[in-house]
Amino acid sequence: MRVPGGSEQQALASTALIAGLIDGMLDAIWIVDAASLRVVAANERAGTMLGVAPETLCGRDAIDLCATPEDLLFWGDAAGGLAQAIESQTWLRRADGRAVPVTRRVSRLVLGPGESLFIVALHDRSEQCRSEAALELRVAELAAALESTADGILVTDLAGNIRFFNRVFATLWDLPETLLRLRDDDALLACMRRSVADPASYMHRLAAFDDAELLEAVDTVALRSGKVLQRVTLPQTHEGRIVGRVYSFRDISERLLAQERIETLSRTDGLTGLPNRSALADRVAFSLALAQRDGTPFALMFANVDRFKHINHTLGHEVGDRVLVDVAERLRTCLRQVDTVTRLGGDEFVMLVHQADVSGAESAARRIFDAMQRPFLHGGLSFTVTCSIGIALHPGDGSTLVELVRRADAAMHDVKEAGRAAYRFHPLGQRAGDADSRGRLRLDQAMRLALAGGHFRLHYQPQVDMADGRVRGAEALIRWNDPELGNVPPGEFIPVAEESGFIVAIGDWVLRQAVQQAAQWHAQGRGLIVSVNVSAVQFHRAGFVDCVAAALQAVGLPPELLELELTESILIQDAQEALLRLKALSQLGVKLAIDDFGTGYSSLGYLKRFPIDRLKIDRSFVRGLPGDASDVGIVHAIVNLGRALQLEVVAEGVETEAQRLFLMQTGCEQYQGFLFAPALDSASFEARLAA
Repeated sequence: MRVPGGSEQQALASTALIAGLIDGMLDAIWIVDAASLRVVAANERAGTMLGVAPETLCGRDAIDLCATPEDLLFWGDAAGGLAQAIESQTWLRRADGRAVPVTRRVSRLVLGPGESLFIVALHDRSEQCRSEAALELRVAELAAALESTADGILVTDLAGNIRFFNRVFATLWDLPETLLRLRDDDALLACMRRSVADPASYMHRLAAFDDAELLEAVDTVALRSGKVLQRVTLPQTHEGRIVGRVYSFRDISERLLAQERIETLSRTDGLTGLPNRSALADRVAFSLALAQRDGTPFALMFANVDRFKHINHTLGHEVGDRVLVDVAERLRTCLRQVDTVTRLGGDEFVMLVHQADVSGAESAARRIFDAMQRPFLHGGLSFTVTCSIGIALHPGDGSTLVELVRRADAAMHDVKEAGRAAYRFHPLGQRAGDADSRGRLRLDQAMRLALAGGHFRLHYQPQVDMADGRVRGAEALIRWNDPELGNVPPGEFIPVAEESGFIVAIGDWVLRQAVQQAAQWHAQGRGLIVSVNVSAVQFHRAGFVDCVAAALQAVGLPPELLELELTESILIQDAQEALLRLKALSQLGVKLAIDDFGTGYSSLGYLKRFPIDRLKIDRSFVRGLPGDASDVGIVHAIVNLGRALQLEVVAEGVETEAQRLFLMQTGCEQYQGFLFAPALDSASFEARLAA
């Protein structure tokens, strides 16, 4: 071998120099003469890799060291001058016969005309291959574990691309096989989106996950197929960094159905299918809250089947059970859908009759007796069954379920002692029922003592935005729990206060308390508008506007966070004077609303001139929605009028989702009512907001 312009000694010197250089390299290196294709030098790493002494490699043909057809082909081409370099992963066979995985790179080094060398560099990949094999094993084990779990697993990266899902996931979401074979992320995610019952809510929740990478959450996803999936989502981390998100899904449909069945059984009488004592307690609690809100009366009727033991003894318990079922059905048909028939046990039934005074309770009792007169046909016999009924009225006979049941039961036993097959009111109920029965003078004096003694309280009913469901404000409502009289509904004492003029003192107290509460909420950053009802006597009193201004200034409340609610009757008593006062209040910055709109006699001419901000639809027009055609027409008219006058419309007394949906579709902006929450004390109100 020669070098340019030199001798054979110079070529040997160059080879020796190269051999000295490769000894310091970390990879296995040997030098091949391009002319003879013989190894002329090799470093220690090469000898170690092949399991021989490096000096024994010198003089060997390069082809002898080949272990793969690719290497044989390359050196064959190199001998003919057709190959200059190669780099790939291959195998090398050691002297002991063991194959070694390597990355092999061969490059030609030209020393001069007709003189060149091939430098063969080999990197041992044994450790890398062992690591990769171990990793593949762990991945396979993980995949097997994920496939064997009962939960559906979905793994995505931060961009939302799907990294993995198991077969259970595909089964839970009913993903078609064709889609699984495509492995098209967009198509698969679109299929999931179409599968959910509420796509908008589903996508909103996914967006929340994307916005909060650290979020850990548990929620449910309802599918169109009827399945309900529990979804648990956790961030996926690697070396302290968030790299994606892991979702696990579990079908909880059967569990929910079981819970629903358990709940139904816990609140239902097993024999008759009627609500039981627990359900009665909830419904009476609702009626009590409604009565506190607007003074709505109701009756509790305690019915006992006469001589039922005689039926059991003579006809047997099986026939007795069928008689009880028949009685339950007759009682149910005698009452309205809003009323409740419950079975306490044995032959005792309790009926809750909404919006019923003495006359209403008597009508219900007569319908029951008419139904019971029809013959009962059981066991091949036709016979008559009667019942004795005791009646207790709220609020005259009590303010709790225990009191009302006890007194209705006492009245029923009075009927039994008097001969059965009749109804009777509890003695208190015959004398009580409204403010007159308590005595107006006594009630007026009790009110004055209550104000001085701090027995009045304010509760707040949320006013909710139809569009986004957020609470925008609250109506302040007075409550009175007297140490002697008990809970006195506003419908009883407010008329007496207006008649005596004491409504002014009560109204001033309500205004100050409501403004103070609004200021506290404002300081907390809530920004809620608090509405206060204003009576006619209070509104027309001299200095009313100054009183409002002083209340706002005392606590530093921005005036736009106070709303005054006035009835139509207030505005038409002296329309010109009312207009001046309304303008003064409007200039002060407070908001103005017409309460119970539609129940008075508004003049559209004056309504156009008054600086009103909102109209409140009276609950009497909401109660029949959406089924009552008259209520539908009236509500449409009020909403259209509000829209024409650029006034916001709020509906009162919304108790069902059907009412809310109808009002929202009609264009009503806000609502309040038991559907969202009754009037609550300030602490409960804040807790409801937090929830």
